[in-house]
Amino acid sequence: MLEKILIANRGEIAVRIIRTCKRLKIGTVAVYSESDFRSTYVQEADQAAFIGPPPSRESYLDKEKIVAVALAHGCSAIHPGYGFLSENADFARMVDAAGLVFIGPPPEAIATLGDKIASKLVAIRAGVPVVPGHHNPVSGPEEAATIARAIGFPLLLKPASGGGGRGMRIVTSEEELIPSLSAAREETRKGFADDRIFMERYVSRPRHIEVQVMADRYGNVIHLGERECSIQRRHQKVIEESPSTAVDQTLREEMGSVACALAREVGYTSAGTVEFIMDPERNYYFLEMNTRLQVEHPVTEMVTGLDLVELQLRIAAGEPLTLKQEDVNVKGWAIEARICAEDPARGFLPTTGMVTRYAMPRGENIRVDAGIDAGSIVTIHYDNLLAKVISFGETREDARRTLVRGLNGYHIEGVTTNVNFTNAIVNHPAFMAGDLSTEFIEEHFEAGQSKIPPDPENIAYMVMAGVLIYHVRSSHVRASLKPMAALVGGAAVEEKSHPYIVRAGTDVFDVEMEGDEASRHWIIRVNGNAYEVITPEFEFYRRRLVLKINGTSHMFRARYTDNHIRCFFCGIIRTLEIYTPKEWNLTRYMPQVEKEVQENELKCPMPGLVVAVSVEEGAHVQRGQELLRMESMKMESGIASPRDGLVEKVMVRAGQTVETDEILLRFKG
Repeated sequence: MLEKILIANRGEIAVRIIRTCKRLKIGTVAVYSESDFRSTYVQEADQAAFIGPPPSRESYLDKEKIVAVALAHGCSAIHPGYGFLSENADFARMVDAAGLVFIGPPPEAIATLGDKIASKLVAIRAGVPVVPGHHNPVSGPEEAATIARAIGFPLLLKPASGGGGRGMRIVTSEEELIPSLSAAREETRKGFADDRIFMERYVSRPRHIEVQVMADRYGNVIHLGERECSIQRRHQKVIEESPSTAVDQTLREEMGSVACALAREVGYTSAGTVEFIMDPERNYYFLEMNTRLQVEHPVTEMVTGLDLVELQLRIAAGEPLTLKQEDVNVKGWAIEARICAEDPARGFLPTTGMVTRYAMPRGENIRVDAGIDAGSIVTIHYDNLLAKVISFGETREDARRTLVRGLNGYHIEGVTTNVNFTNAIVNHPAFMAGDLSTEFIEEHFEAGQSKIPPDPENIAYMVMAGVLIYHVRSSHVRASLKPMAALVGGAAVEEKSHPYIVRAGTDVFDVEMEGDEASRHWIIRVNGNAYEVITPEFEFYRRRLVLKINGTSHMFRARYTDNHIRCFFCGIIRTLEIYTPKEWNLTRYMPQVEKEVQENELKCPMPGLVVAVSVEEGAHVQRGQELLRMESMKMESGIASPRDGLVEKVMVRAGQTVETDEILLRFKG
């Protein structure tokens, strides 16, 4: 076994690798940039080495510096994690040349499989089904038009290099083809220094199914079942699960077999993932092979009981696989939610800031792989993945319910995240039914909100949670006033029933409570429906509340906002206005204040780098027209005009770093 390794990565994957190494008694060296010096993974590693400024090209992508640090610290191997240099064949060669072990596949396999055109040719040789199309780079507009007519519309433009959806374009007509080809080439050139684009048929409403393979240096290759990764935004995964509802045992064996054949064809070793798309008729086609550990590997670990990082380490140390295919036993179901610093209500724009409050979900069958804690700072420089919440269950529904409870209790403040959005996904009826595709979010959500109304029962539960918080706090205030009432001759009257009126958005609820805090037992009626509620613990200072409602335990997150209670439950967010009947009667006399919206300034929605300014002073623009492009957390986003009008002054230029709410340009009038 290896004695000491350097982890050429950061965040939650670095923490994940360190913890396996600790169990195996392998020393670890972490590398960190200026913005990561207080990060969780740096604290957990045995040693840590500073490697430069925050921009990744000056730190985590500096191959020479990382190899030098590994040698200086007496490491025998480097684990690249995922992202950064994990699929960089030149880096793998450099590691080998330095006499170190690269914990991953051979450089030749990385190079071949990292090129989507070359990998398709390998797949064809291995007998793996591929999407019909033209699998060579398009030379120019005329050839593109000829090929497009042969393939038919809609079609997909895909970059030969890279990933994460950058450079991909769906083309629905010949009029869109040339502008889309130009845009795809430019984006992939900037992202991967390679502007080769190829074309293939666009498969509508596909599922994204991938197969995990493991291969050693002695020709042994096995698969560990499939993962369903269909729920995506911007071609990036949000929810993953294993197994898939679309794959039966026969299909599982077939897909696993062709995945192993592909790995053998290219001389693969270590962990790898063969990705497929599957059409509604369950025809599957090769998409690509990722030559690294995947973000979603924990769901495979949960259902197989295997540690994929340990298998990587043992293979890298020269050990043969001790597992045979017949030894792989998939049990139960696992689901993972990726927790990212982003705002679903604003088109998933990245967010930054300091984590001011933090509490992870705990309990049986729940796992959290996190790279943050209270005090962690999320910057613009790196991927916005903060953590992953993974659940296990004997059945899919068991795993889903466990994940819902975990997300209900995941408390992150200071940085806007997608915790509630992922919870809304796994509570959606289509997800419960297993009706999935890569278009799931577009079909079922708009501006981060479900297109169908939430379950009324869940709203009633939130109302009860809010009223309990309000009532218990109010009772503490009343108790503190009793001595004063006695001094002025007042009489304390104990009420058995406590009526409230709650406004949640446009909905109004009549609530009546009976019970007391001492017994922790309540009968609560919401619009006439009675519920038995027990409060096992009431520690609201943690901003998490557990209620047992009609015998079933539920967790809520809540906080006071502008004298009201903002509650989070099952992906639903509601601000609860809670009144006594007297207070409610007075609300009719409250003046209604209308806010005037000023749109003469376009403010920056996120911190980042201005990539391009596509408008000049004096230009007439229309609402929704793209005015600038920005890059943040490795993603490029267009900034649209909020109104029709005349641009009076442009305040920024390409190459400039900007902060949230900084003025980008002004409109006239």
